[in-house]
Amino acid sequence: MSKLALTSALALILAAPAAFAQSGDQDLSTAASDPTASLTAYIFQDFYTSQYHGLGDEDGNKLQFRMVVPYELGGTSNILRLTLPYLTSSPSDNTGFSDALIFNLTTFNQSWGRFGLGAVALIPSGDEDVSAERWGLGPAAGFIAQADWGIWGLFNQNVIDIGGDASRDPVDLSIIQPIVNVSMADGWSVGTSDMSITYDWNAEEWVSLPLGVQLNKLVTMGTTPVQFGLSYEYNFYDDGNGPEDTFGFTMKILVP
Repeated sequence: MSKLALTSALALILAAPAAFAQSGDQDLSTAASDPTASLTAYIFQDFYTSQYHGLGDEDGNKLQFRMVVPYELGGTSNILRLTLPYLTSSPSDNTGFSDALIFNLTTFNQSWGRFGLGAVALIPSGDEDVSAERWGLGPAAGFIAQADWGIWGLFNQNVIDIGGDASRDPVDLSIIQPIVNVSMADGWSVGTSDMSITYDWNAEEWVSLPLGVQLNKLVTMGTTPVQFGLSYEYNFYDDGNGPEDTFGFTMKILVP
């Protein structure tokens, strides 16, 4: 199986949503949960892992800042996303900034929703004990389909190692993120968490198999819309010392 197999498979899926979803404009609550929406957002998250596989009573915590900026280029709609994680505690006692992830997606509106094609880059900007010390670059693709009850879709990102510290292991990963969000009354919604199903091409196995749910509430603070979210994930991959139970809190400041 080649490194781009998941991306190729996703390309075949892009034609499927029309049979399952109907067109319609997104309201702000739905757009806040849509990674392909042209909506500027400043996202602050905290993820607390209460238990790790095989590590007894160890716990850990990660803060994360994410900025999403839509822009037009050459007549196309694009979305630029920057993610900066910071480990505040870990079983290894290593803390500090982890590597930055930059993601750019060119989006295309369809009658059934939207799909996008782009690239993702891993930047070894983290602190010494936390960074992978490797550069990565690869393709990304995804779609979001609209339905009368909300949205559903799939995202795929591929980080292919392109060099770095020779003493560190190369980073070759494919990440799949399923997206389901059900809209409810008064700004409430429920759906999947930011779960990242991850395949390590060097280990030749899935190294993260999470299943998670998230409850969101959109409110207005002054004149600024803000979405708050609470999530829980369980990671079924237990062949290692990865997270087992993770609880998340998200504050998403929106600029329509």
